[in-house]
Amino acid sequence: MKKCSHLKTLLIFVFACLTFEGQALHEPEEQFAKADSIAGLYAGHSILDLRSLSEKLTTSLSTDGEKFRAIYSWVCNNIKNDYSFYRKNKKMREKLKDKPEALKEWNRKSHPKAMKTLIKEHKTVCTGYAYLVKELAYFANIECNVINGYGRTIEGNIGGKGIVNHSWNSVKINNTWYLCDPTWSSGLINVQKAGFVKQFNEGYYLSAPELFVLNHYPLDTTWLLLNKKPTLDEFLNRPLVYRGAFSQKIIPQFPSTFHVDVKKGEKFTLRFEALDEIQDNKVELQINRSSSGNSIFPEIYQDAYGYYCLDHTFLSTGTFDVHLLLDNQYILTYSIKVIR
Repeated sequence: MKKCSHLKTLLIFVFACLTFEGQALHEPEEQFAKADSIAGLYAGHSILDLRSLSEKLTTSLSTDGEKFRAIYSWVCNNIKNDYSFYRKNKKMREKLKDKPEALKEWNRKSHPKAMKTLIKEHKTVCTGYAYLVKELAYFANIECNVINGYGRTIEGNIGGKGIVNHSWNSVKINNTWYLCDPTWSSGLINVQKAGFVKQFNEGYYLSAPELFVLNHYPLDTTWLLLNKKPTLDEFLNRPLVYRGAFSQKIIPQFPSTFHVDVKKGEKFTLRFEALDEIQDNKVELQINRSSSGNSIFPEIYQDAYGYYCLDHTFLSTGTFDVHLLLDNQYILTYSIKVIR
């Protein structure tokens, strides 16, 4: 791996520290293990009495960090995403995006059935996940909120005006606010198989605000927890990031938009920030055009600011979907138009 040496290591260290305005909570692994173990003891527990469940999950734990982890772990591992209602909810939000009163009425009418499904089948959508975390935290005397806003996925909020389509949580631990997303931590929607795949993702648990904002934008921008707040338009037009970006703590830096114009024959450079060291043999670019595509394994290097960089030169014109993968995980995607 190449690395620019004309600036001192101190510059890179200071820059990295300054980049993250917010905080992510890092509890010792043994504390997470204890909390996760306790959550595992109550697998499948009824949610008819949330006070009782909260007490069982938290009574033997001493810190709010441990208690909240047990709550979060239980919700993520015991509640499934209701794929059928997810599709219906998505369709109605898109249909009624310019009719707030009609959307409010649809939400009111669908609420009883959604709650019944949650209680009986332990299935819900994002609002149900966030509600459960908030209520269980309340009974543990932990301040927690449900945050509503825009979530970016391969299916929504890529460009355009945006649709309010997601809910997550803010939580106060040791007098500091953090962000988490129990829905996306719990697993993922497999569009091809039309169902939910249970797969816990640590990356959405109390992650740094600079990372969280890559695919979460709250209606109340106070809950960005950032001094420098991106606009909604900037959010909607950023590169598309995936779960892998959160598990590997990757922040795209350049290009800063999803749609990019590049000249044929000119070098294109992709830059990103990583909190952990990246290995050359784990970096892959998938370059797809229509139904065809190929993978390349470019050399990766760091620039003077500590950003990881990789280069590619497009030799033909057209529009390409360019995916960055690290360790076989999809990290981010650009749509690149190559012009003459």
